[in-house]
Amino acid sequence: MSTLFNVVIPARYSSTRLPGKPLLSIAGKPMVRHVYERAIESGAQNVVIATDDPRIITACESFSARVCLTDKDHLSGTDRIAEVVTRYGWSDDSIVVNLQGDEPLMDPELIKQVADDLANHRDAAITTLCSPINHAAELLDPHVVKVVTSRDGYAMYFSRAPIPWDRDAFEIDRETLPDGSEHYRHIGLYAYRAGFIKQYSEIEPCYVEQTESLEQLRALWNGFLIHVSITENPPGHGVDTQQDLDRVIDLLSINKV
Repeated sequence: MSTLFNVVIPARYSSTRLPGKPLLSIAGKPMVRHVYERAIESGAQNVVIATDDPRIITACESFSARVCLTDKDHLSGTDRIAEVVTRYGWSDDSIVVNLQGDEPLMDPELIKQVADDLANHRDAAITTLCSPINHAAELLDPHVVKVVTSRDGYAMYFSRAPIPWDRDAFEIDRETLPDGSEHYRHIGLYAYRAGFIKQYSEIEPCYVEQTESLEQLRALWNGFLIHVSITENPPGHGVDTQQDLDRVIDLLSINKV
């Protein structure tokens, strides 16, 4: 039986590095439309774009997307999703996938995978994904979020630091990964139940979350379980910088998506 799930795409207009990012043109379409199309391709029951700006509303309406104008004072995409869940009256057991508005190359199968994983783990408050790290430079990059899990696949910690740290190996060589290395890159795609999202948005940020700038650490700090499933096919580039945008434009122009 197929998992029923909803996708909400937080799409904030302001961005320090790329103002108006959701509306930047890629292969003749605004970026947010590419993300919306990936969500539709995943088989989601409902797809809603949650934004803080009328310009994004206008753009989304031009391609008949379902869009919700949310409070401009929300501090995170999760808060924006909580407002959507409340506005649409989704039941507390409804599965909601948080698909960031700057992921035009997200594989629709990964969206479905994270939703299925939540359906299969009733004890988890959140599910997310990771992929193997194969290069030392990636492990040492603070822009790459790492995750360590338990033997049952539940997150123990997320960090921008290289975890787990192989003390002996990395003291000798930081250019290559140790033999038998098990390091995983976190993929920022989340599924939650609607009731949890409403609860979570009311919890105050914690020290480790603010220190690492990783919102998911608030869940761990408060004792919630996060199940992490592995994919060997991580998504393509997200868009944070002009360099990212140029790369994605090249890729999507070639594929004519």
